[in-house]
Amino acid sequence: MDMVVSNLQQQRAVTEQLRREAIIKRVPVSQAVADIVKFIQEHEQDDCLLVGFSSQRVNPFREKSSCSVL
Repeated sequence: MDMVVSNLQQQRAVTEQLRREAIIKRVPVSQAVADIVKFIQEHEQDDCLLVGFSSQRVNPFREKSSCSVL
């Protein structure tokens, strides 16, 4: 009997999840890709991987100065 109740609860949870997913607004892939391309083109001047860093000081990937003990 516990198995039947457990199975019923699991099926109700799945049904509720499917209902939540059914009301999500869908966007065609072609539109999503166009939006991504537009976003990238609008923000490319801020992308450090494309334009580089204004100075080495702001570059988080620069080689750190090493401390040498004499």
